[in-house]
Amino acid sequence: TRQTSALSGNMDAGGDPELQRFIEAETQKQRFQGLVHQLTELCWEKCMEKPGPKLDAKCESCFINCVERFIDTNQFILNRLEQTQKSRGTFSENLTD
Repeated sequence: TRQTSALSGNMDAGGDPELQRFIEAETQKQRFQGLVHQLTELCWEKCMEKPGPKLDAKCESCFINCVERFIDTNQFILNRLEQTQKSRGTFSENLTD
């Protein structure tokens, strides 16, 4: 987003370390809120047949399963990206030696 770009630009300027930590924390919050929004939208569409005053057992079970799968998937992707970065870092280090 434009706000994220503006924040990133401030970090690239190499200013105050405290300001950089604040910007990073705000960026992390923004990412987390986006993830929660995505999770809510996905699971709502998948599990909520018709809104009512209470969740029935089937709907509740669906939401629980949906959230758990969403978290598992995101964790898998993060681990995979971390492995990829580590292997690229090792490969790059070997090239510079």
